[in-house]
Amino acid sequence: MSKLPILMYHNICQCENESNKLTISARNLEEQLRFLKDNNYRTFHFGELEKMQVIPRKSIVLTFDDVTENQLIYAVPLLEKFNLKASFFIPFSYIGKIDLWNENSKFPGEKIMTMDQLKCLNSDKIELGYHSFGHKKYSSLSALEIENDFLKCEEVMTKNNLKVFPVLAYPYGNYPRENKEKAEFKSVIVENKMKFGLKIGNRPNYFPFKDQYEIKRISIEGHDSLMIFRLKIRWGKLRLF
Repeated sequence: MSKLPILMYHNICQCENESNKLTISARNLEEQLRFLKDNNYRTFHFGELEKMQVIPRKSIVLTFDDVTENQLIYAVPLLEKFNLKASFFIPFSYIGKIDLWNENSKFPGEKIMTMDQLKCLNSDKIELGYHSFGHKKYSSLSALEIENDFLKCEEVMTKNNLKVFPVLAYPYGNYPRENKEKAEFKSVIVENKMKFGLKIGNRPNYFPFKDQYEIKRISIEGHDSLMIFRLKIRWGKLRLF
């Protein structure tokens, strides 16, 4: 088995002083991606991992939640520049709108990409995945509500002929933890043909995955130095930071 770190990003900003837990500056993101390129890391889409039993040394997966417009402005050109791949996760109800699930946040709302912008992304570099329809915590929803959430996602995809790989990033990394509810939840996502489900966990995975519906991601935060970034890739998020 091989270690496979999966990194989780959210917003990208132009100025360093706008950085916070969920927002990294374009400069820091570029420094991190350059490190990956210069050190011969290989990036993969989940659609590729599905077909693999063995991964090369220094494999890594880059993920971006929420398909915000700032990701289009800053992250996409950097991925092209360094010839790296990433997976972007769509909250379908908010396409072309604002991230209203953060309406009580002290931070200003972020624009979500429009359908046209999503369809224009280079699929060789960007793989689209699911981030639910309503961006609600799955643990607060019944099995029927989760099923309806999937149906609404499918309606949007079918109506707009949008190609999305069946990998699901759980909003807030949240899903039911009690045995019965957890089993029902996994049953629903299997019935909806999801190949992978992503939580947080903040540790590298071992590949092949032990449980394809509890894949861990490592949160990359705005104030992480390059040294912390390198430590996170190797060990995950340690208590000292």
